[in-house]
Amino acid sequence: MAHDPDHDDFGGLARDLKATIERGRRRDFLKWIAGASLVPLVGGCLGDGESLADGGTSTGTDGAGDSCAAIPTETGGPYPADGTNGPNVLTTSGVVRSDITTSFGGLSGTAAGVPLTIKLNLLDTNLGCAPLAGYAVYLWHCDRSGLYSLYSAGATTVNYLRGIQEADANGQVTFQSIFPACYSGRWPHIHFEIFESLDGATSGTGKIRTSQLALPQVACEAVYATSGYSASVGNLARVTLASDNVFGDGTSLQIPSVAGSTSTGYVATLNVGVAG
Repeated sequence: MAHDPDHDDFGGLARDLKATIERGRRRDFLKWIAGASLVPLVGGCLGDGESLADGGTSTGTDGAGDSCAAIPTETGGPYPADGTNGPNVLTTSGVVRSDITTSFGGLSGTAAGVPLTIKLNLLDTNLGCAPLAGYAVYLWHCDRSGLYSLYSAGATTVNYLRGIQEADANGQVTFQSIFPACYSGRWPHIHFEIFESLDGATSGTGKIRTSQLALPQVACEAVYATSGYSASVGNLARVTLASDNVFGDGTSLQIPSVAGSTSTGYVATLNVGVAG
């Protein structure tokens, strides 16, 4: 008698398994579609930002996510003002502050630009992402003209865009600043150093990590279209994250989530994992 696969026990079992698998795949796909409609879009670092109702953007990686892998160590660059290359603001009165837009310690001058709030969440990679309360961060960056205070010609008599903050109970430090420029040869970035304590930071001891964060392209392009940032437009067009001498080896842990607009300002948030 000819073999009839439609009436064969093994064949029937194979069909049943196949049908079950296909039904499962359909269910999973429908669940994915339903879930996707509930998840807000978050742009990537290379220009996939979501436009918000007020004309702002939400871009970058999820800086407030669960990951706390150790952030890469990077160079402090030639303009740290931490005593390793010329000036030292760490021991200057007034350096511990949240608003870093103004000069301090007897100097005057305020940095103009699109407002940027920088929030870093310090997490212990050795203790399951526990917050590093009591640690401290020294943070600095260039102004909207690409100048570094205390170093660049035209900015040697100001010390704005530098400051220290102590991490709160949640391990968070917050700085009120302005969006930095893109100067020739570098992707827009912000420098910071992490210390074991506030006393250590203000005495320049106990530093455990030096790194940089890279600002997302969508936010950069929006800011650089505003007044005062014209030189950054061409500079940004000539550099990429891949060609940058710091970020060229990868930025998965260094791009913050950035939300806001040029009219209201931006907030950049990043988890910073360190071994406590």
